[in-house]
Amino acid sequence: MGSNIPDRDIRLDACRGIALWFVFINHIPGNICSWLTLSHYGFSDTTEVFMFVSGLTCTMAYGHVFRSAGSWATICHTVRRSWEIYSAFLLLTLFLVVAVHRMDADLADEVNVAIVLQQPGEALSRAAILQYRPVNTDVLPTFVLFHLVFAPWLLLLLRWPNATLAASALLYGLVQIYGWNFRGWPTNDWYFNPLAWQFLVTLGGWWVVVGRWRLMAFVTSRPMIVLSAAYLIWSLAVAMSWISPALELAVPQFLKGLIYPINKPDLDPLRLLHFLALAICITNLVPVHWAALRSSALLGAVRCGENSLEIYCVGVLLSLAAYIVLRTVSDGALAQVIVSGTGIALLTVFATLLTGFTGLAAPRIRLL
Repeated sequence: MGSNIPDRDIRLDACRGIALWFVFINHIPGNICSWLTLSHYGFSDTTEVFMFVSGLTCTMAYGHVFRSAGSWATICHTVRRSWEIYSAFLLLTLFLVVAVHRMDADLADEVNVAIVLQQPGEALSRAAILQYRPVNTDVLPTFVLFHLVFAPWLLLLLRWPNATLAASALLYGLVQIYGWNFRGWPTNDWYFNPLAWQFLVTLGGWWVVVGRWRLMAFVTSRPMIVLSAAYLIWSLAVAMSWISPALELAVPQFLKGLIYPINKPDLDPLRLLHFLALAICITNLVPVHWAALRSSALLGAVRCGENSLEIYCVGVLLSLAAYIVLRTVSDGALAQVIVSGTGIALLTVFATLLTGFTGLAAPRIRLL
């Protein structure tokens, strides 16, 4: 049990690092550089990449812990990581409140921290139980819950992988039908519904345990590649209709009724299918030992992927700082390119330093 779990694939860190760069860019409102990311070209975006890759990497790392040290060690690792993400979420919340209060109080409503300034005791207590979340921090509480239950989930996945995947898919389907979610505060549900997004994490874990052996031939088959590419092209056409009136008129009314709304909080099936099609195409286009992954151009992405929690939190703060700069200095296209490039460079330098410091310390699991 767990003996077939593979070693870490550098492509995973590269994908997660690039996803973190895209997240930073997309968190800057009105940023022209967002056209370099996935968000404008289909139904899914970097969130799906992040969730799936986290399922892969967590299963690999904690699977090795389980195999070498047993279930109690696995529980200790996952609970500790849950606590680290929880602590990072609370610290990031406080930093955002202080940053907005000191740098640009007019952004309080936009960053969703005005409620903290008005009701600090209530808001912070709600943050402590993960009900209140400032803008761009929503994914962290979801990962807190995922890591809390990861150890028993992993044991089920290693013993009964297909049954665990089926149960996960059933829960995902029920969420699509009944809209189950956790309540937020002061209004709205959780933006990244754990009851829905758990399916993508489970799918990543299932792929590590048994899926790659059973479905790799199917995933790399020509019909599957063609079908995936066709779906990506169709979703691109639909996505382009959102910004082009001429293309919008070309989308039949009955089709609009079938596909809209494409719900992100509950991981709409169209988003799920788009990500799977994208993953199939990337799997076939990017080999495991692709030399470019070791190049200086992508090494920065790998380093960011290795330190995902820290880079995500710093990226949220940098995106706020970049937005304030654009508001106060210039919001022209050149300024947007400069602040975006500077932010990515700072994230890369920070991640490289973190990797260097971590290499000098005792090795440990760093997963989001």
